[in-house]
Amino acid sequence: MQPFKLQDVKLTDGMFKKAQNVDLKYILELNPDKLLAPYLIDAGLPLKANRYGNWESSGLDGHIGGHYLSALAMMYASTGNVELKMRLDYMVNELALCQAKNGNGYVGGIPNGKVFWERIHKGDIDGSTFGLNNTWVPIYNIHKLFAGLRDAYEITDNQQAKQVLIGLGDWFIELIKPLSTEQIQHVLDTEHGGINETFADLYIITKDKKYLDAAKKLSHLKLLNPLLEKQDKLTGLHANTQIPKVIGFEKIATLTHNTDWEQASEYFWQNVTQTRSVAFGGNSVREHFNPTNNFKEMLESNQGPETCNSYNMLRLSKALFLDNNDVSYLDYYERTLYNHILSSQHPEKGGFVYFTPIRPNHYRVYSQPETSMWCCVGSGIENHTKYGELIYSHSEKDVFVNLFIPSELNWKEKGLQLIQKNNFPNENSTELELKLTNNQTFSLNIRYPKWAENIQILVNGKAELVKANPSQYINLNRNWKNGDKISVQFSIKTKLEYLPDGSNWAAFVRGPIVLAAKTSTADLKGLFADDSRMGHETRGKLYPINEAYVLVDDSKNYVSKLQPIDNMNFKMDSLLLQPFYQIHDARYQMYFQTFTQKDYENQKEIQKQQEIALLALEAKTVDKINCGEQQPEVDHQYKGEQSNSGYDDEKFWRSTRSYISYQLQNKNKAGKYIEISTLNDIKSENFEIAINGIEVKISSIENRTIKIQIPEEENFQLKITAKNKIPTPRFYQIRILK
Repeated sequence: MQPFKLQDVKLTDGMFKKAQNVDLKYILELNPDKLLAPYLIDAGLPLKANRYGNWESSGLDGHIGGHYLSALAMMYASTGNVELKMRLDYMVNELALCQAKNGNGYVGGIPNGKVFWERIHKGDIDGSTFGLNNTWVPIYNIHKLFAGLRDAYEITDNQQAKQVLIGLGDWFIELIKPLSTEQIQHVLDTEHGGINETFADLYIITKDKKYLDAAKKLSHLKLLNPLLEKQDKLTGLHANTQIPKVIGFEKIATLTHNTDWEQASEYFWQNVTQTRSVAFGGNSVREHFNPTNNFKEMLESNQGPETCNSYNMLRLSKALFLDNNDVSYLDYYERTLYNHILSSQHPEKGGFVYFTPIRPNHYRVYSQPETSMWCCVGSGIENHTKYGELIYSHSEKDVFVNLFIPSELNWKEKGLQLIQKNNFPNENSTELELKLTNNQTFSLNIRYPKWAENIQILVNGKAELVKANPSQYINLNRNWKNGDKISVQFSIKTKLEYLPDGSNWAAFVRGPIVLAAKTSTADLKGLFADDSRMGHETRGKLYPINEAYVLVDDSKNYVSKLQPIDNMNFKMDSLLLQPFYQIHDARYQMYFQTFTQKDYENQKEIQKQQEIALLALEAKTVDKINCGEQQPEVDHQYKGEQSNSGYDDEKFWRSTRSYISYQLQNKNKAGKYIEISTLNDIKSENFEIAINGIEVKISSIENRTIKIQIPEEENFQLKITAKNKIPTPRFYQIRILK
C-alpha cells in the first residue's frame, strides 16, 4: 500500500477545505524572520527581526521554526500557493547561512546551544524527563528542525534542505560518537521527539548505513524493552514523549524487517487506542497517560487530551496502515481526524487548541499568531495542511478510497482522475466519478467502515453485490471507462460509548462522529491566549461536576430519548446534541454519567460532598506545582541537579541528591504559607528548605505534608537542598495557600 503525494489530492468543498484555508491564513500571519531569529542568534549573525516571545523566548527557542518548514512544505503541496514555497526556500537558505557560519554542520536555536552541546559531547550529562543539563528538551527541539528539513526536501524537492539536513545529521553523529550506550540512553531519558525516526529518514534519503545505525542507537530502550515483552508500563509516562519514539521504532522495523520491533509498535498502538483513548481519539491527562482502569483525573482536570498526542498517533496509524495493509487502523484515524484534529482549530478566527477537556461544562483555549508558541501550535499549523494524505492510497495499479472527504485525485502516471463529492456526515452517502484518458482494468477498492450499516454500492446506477465485512475493502474490479460513476450509500446509528475504565461515563457517537452539547458561554476567561507561559490552559472557573447533566433511566432508553432534528443534530430534553467539531467559543458536555433512578439518588450527595472539598481547596490555592510534571515545572522555572522524577501511587514526584528549585508566584501577596506534600515519611534532618536563598524553618509536619510560612512577596524562589547526598523524600505537590 502506497500513499499518494499531497500534490495529487486537492480538497474541494466542505469543512476540511475550509479548515485548510483558515490554517493557510494563520501560516501567512507568522513572520519567518521572527521564527529564524533564534538560529541567527546562535550563529552570531545579525537579526532581521526580533524573535517571538512565549515559548520561543523561554527555553524552547526555535522549535516552531522546524514545524513551520513542515507546514509550508505540506500546505504548498496541498494548495500550490507560491508564497509558501518562497517562504520555505528563504528559510532554508537562511538556515544554510547559519550552518555555514557555525562551520561544523550544526544549526539550531537552543539557548546557549554551543556550550550545551559541548557538555553533552564530553559526557557531562545530568537529565530527567524534560530537563537535560537544565535545558528544556533540547533534542526534542532540534528534532523539529530535522523533520522540517526532511519535509522541505521530500515534499518540495528543495535540494538545499537536503544538504543542510545531511550536515546536521553528520554533526549529531559526531556529537554522540564519544558516548557509551549507557550515556546515550541517559540522554534519551529526556524528551527527544522522534530523533530516531529522522535518522531512519536520512538512511532512506542517502542509503548510507551510518544513519540507520544511529537511528537504532537513538531508540530509547526504557520504552522499547517492555513493549517487546508486551508489558504495559505506560501509566504515568509523559504521553507525547513516547509516541514519536514508537513512530521511529516502526520505521526502523520496516527498514530492517524486524518483526519484534514491528509487533512492539503495534502493541503500543493497540494499548493507547483501545485502553487509553477517549471517544474523540485523544489521550492523556495533564499530558500523561492515566491508569487504564481510572479516568477520574481526566474527568476532573481542565487539562484533558493534548492535540500533539493525536497528531503523532495519526502519524503512527498512517505508518502501520501502509505497512500492514490493515484497514482497521483507518477507523481510529478517521475518528480522531474528525473529532479531535478538526475540532482543534477555531473555524473562523484560526488558532489552535492545546488541551481538550472532557470535564463537563468546561471549554478550550485557542492560540493567536503573535502570542502563542506552544508545541500544539507547531503541530497545529501542520495538522490542517495534510488532510489529503490518506483520503486515497494505491498499490501498483489499484486505487483505494479510504475517507469520505470531498476531493479530487489526479494519478497522472495512470491517466486517472477520481472526483469525490458528498455532504458527509450530514448525508450518508458519497459519489465517485472516474475521468480516464483510456479505458483501464483495475480494482477500485472502497473502505467499508466499521461504523457503517447496510452499505450499498451502485455503479452507473446498478447495484453491486457487496462481498466484504466492516473494516475491509469492497473490491470493484472491472474495465473502467471515462465517466463511470460509483455511488456509496449506508446507514448509521447512534450509540453510547463508555470510557475504557468501565465507569458509568459515556459519550454519544453517531457513525464516526462524537456528539456533544453546548452548555454555557459564561466565564470563558483566556479563550484566546495571551503570551503568558501557561496561556494554553483555561483560567475560567471549574463548574461542579455534580451539577453536570446526567442520564437517568434504564440503560436501554438512553439513546432512544434522542429526538432527531436532522442526520447529525438531536434534541435531548433541554440540550441540543451536535457534532463536537462544530462547538466553539462555549462550554460543552461530551461525557455524561449514566444512572438508574435508584443509583442516581444514592450517588448525587456523595459527589456533591467530593466536589465541595475539591473546589474549596482550589479556591484557596494561590499557586501550585505538580512536581515531576513537565508544564507545571517549566512554568515555575525548575532547576536541579542529581534529580529523579517518576510516578507512583497515581502521583508524579521529584526527589534529589543535590538540589531542586522553583520560582513561585504569590499573586497580590495573598498566600500565607506553603504546603509541600510527599510520598515518603519525612526526615527533615536530611534536607533544608530556603526561600530566596535564606533557610526557613518548618512550621509543622503532618500526614507527610510540610507546612512553611512565607514572606510577603509576590515572587520568590523555593529551593530544597539534600544534605550529605542523602535523597530527599519524593515531593509530589507544592501549594501556596491563603
